[in-house]
Amino acid sequence: MSDIQKKVGAAGDADRTGSTGGAGRADTAGHAWVLALTSLGFFMAMMDSMIVTTASTAIREDFDASVGQLQWTLNAYNVAVEAFLLIGVAIGGRIGHRRLYTIGLLLFVIGSVACALSPSLGALIASRVLQGIGASVMTPMSMAILFAASPPSRRGRALGIWSGVGGLALIIGPALGGAIVSQLGWQWVFWINVPIGLIGMHLSHRRLPESEAGGRLPNALDSVLVVASSGGIIWALSESIFPAGRTSALVVGTAGIALGSVFVLRQRKSSAPMIPLSLFASSTFSGGVAGTFLLYAAMYGVVFLLPQYLQTVTGANALTAGMELLPWTGTLVIVSPFAGRAVDRFGERPVAIISLLLQAIGYVWIAAILSPDTDYRAMITPLVISGAGISMAGPALQKAVLGAVDPTRTGIASGVFNTFRQLGGAVGTSIAVILFYAFGELTPDSAFARGFSAALIGSALLTLLGSVSAAALRPSRTP
Repeated sequence: MSDIQKKVGAAGDADRTGSTGGAGRADTAGHAWVLALTSLGFFMAMMDSMIVTTASTAIREDFDASVGQLQWTLNAYNVAVEAFLLIGVAIGGRIGHRRLYTIGLLLFVIGSVACALSPSLGALIASRVLQGIGASVMTPMSMAILFAASPPSRRGRALGIWSGVGGLALIIGPALGGAIVSQLGWQWVFWINVPIGLIGMHLSHRRLPESEAGGRLPNALDSVLVVASSGGIIWALSESIFPAGRTSALVVGTAGIALGSVFVLRQRKSSAPMIPLSLFASSTFSGGVAGTFLLYAAMYGVVFLLPQYLQTVTGANALTAGMELLPWTGTLVIVSPFAGRAVDRFGERPVAIISLLLQAIGYVWIAAILSPDTDYRAMITPLVISGAGISMAGPALQKAVLGAVDPTRTGIASGVFNTFRQLGGAVGTSIAVILFYAFGELTPDSAFARGFSAALIGSALLTLLGSVSAAALRPSRTP
């Protein structure tokens, strides 16, 4: 956690030490409110990274969009979260965690309303950016507030519940999105956020503790470089699938890389960098971050195309497609409790390598059997295998990254981990779409299946690279 978080946590611990009797019960009730409200924001942020996947076919048909254009309904959100996450952490230290968390909820609600009312795909994409900016501060601020408000003896349990709620959002997001689209229309996957967000804002203002303010604001130029570099590179990847756009994609992509290089040089010389490059001197940290990037790149590419395959080729409606994703996403509930024990017993390195290989095996298996006539039941086993791999690799890589740094730097390490997780999702979606159009097309069904198979193979190759990165992991310095 950041120094601000630790100071707030220490102050909160001191206050709680003297609590007895009724005060202790009040403190317990107050902590329950903190846990519930911070988990709510994290749940909403994670939900909207996935709920749109089963709405994608309806959105594509409504706006007569291509798969290449449609990917931005997912990528705009992920890029915004990635680009503004570390900026949000710094701003939160300056103005207070609760205040920024409430602002994040407000931006998320406004973005949701704008998404639901969007008259065009471009307007929807712009609105998803606003949603993503809100989510980019909701996630780190919710974790910081919960950490500071929890006594040391309850922090592990509280953060475990918080993480589990986020995982639950990933599981039920596609199924819930499918149910909403089938009954009410795709706009309602965004309308549902509005009452929940407004209630969350009201209760957060009343029930959440505020942190000390006074940290440093992020350097404005560094913030612009992060946003412009990541956004430019992802846009260039997405635009490169269209022959008419390849020249502009090359120009923008080159500019994005150049801006990213300038950012790295500035971080190297800065006395207070946004991302301390010294962290990457650790092979475990570098390998864990690279493995995380590749894990989520492979996952998001598949999660973007799989619901569309189920609806476009097999004829499933949005609700059925969401339910058919459960053998893949639902493994998180079953596997995650065992994943932590496996990491503690065998170490991060073997668990991460084996898990990433399982993810690759599942993707290759599906690609090998995929056709317009493939029976969904034949996909269940490889979906479970790949889902189990994802469920085990994530905790192993996260523990490796956080365990590779001094405890005083876990806050920034967590920020870097989540930044590369979101960036991986955006890059992976773009790569999957590039491969889809290189080998297939929306119609006929055989062309869609062929393009999706190519994307699956590409995603499998990304996970294999991830397993190579995981080979650099070493035992954590923390137990």
